[in-house]
Amino acid sequence: MSVQAGRLMLTRLRELLASGETFALENYADYNSGLKNYLSPTFAAHSALPSMTEPTPSAFEKARTGLWTSLQKHLAAVYGAEKSFLAATAFVEAFPFALHAATEEQQADYQQARRVLRDLYTDETTQLGTLVKAIRTKSYTEDEKKQLYLLLLGYMDIAASVFALLTTHVPTKLPEDEELAATIETFERVRKFARLNVKGLAGLLG
Repeated sequence: MSVQAGRLMLTRLRELLASGETFALENYADYNSGLKNYLSPTFAAHSALPSMTEPTPSAFEKARTGLWTSLQKHLAAVYGAEKSFLAATAFVEAFPFALHAATEEQQADYQQARRVLRDLYTDETTQLGTLVKAIRTKSYTEDEKKQLYLLLLGYMDIAASVFALLTTHVPTKLPEDEELAATIETFERVRKFARLNVKGLAGLLG
């Protein structure tokens, strides 16, 4: 195809798209084929015209997919910490337990696993708080925001059951931990906010 013919074809395609005029798919295929020959080989190899049957995902759809993917990774980290923590307490028959009765290795393993789970709890809570604020300020519709909050809430409900081990699987004597107490309070506040946005005021009053 000559340069001039290619330019004419591209101009015609733009006019059709701008006017909203419909044309047969076989004609579209001809345009696509012709333009691929007109454009440079490198560009043509990577930039064929998009299929009319596969619309480009919206900004919200991309955000939802990204959030889902991210939460799966976070959940994997939570499950990993849970597995290590439960392995470190496998020697315990009932809780609370006497830590001093355990071997030095068991005590060290427990303290390490607890520290990892606790730090993860703090990090996740901070990130969730930031994410909730980000969703609130986005220009998505209320229904779209609800979908994102619902994903968050599902993750938080699962994570909460794991982080609860920090308060159930404990020795008889455990030093006061103000930072952990603050994390628990913040986590629950964020979860309550997400649940509120999923239900809506009508759901709470109904």
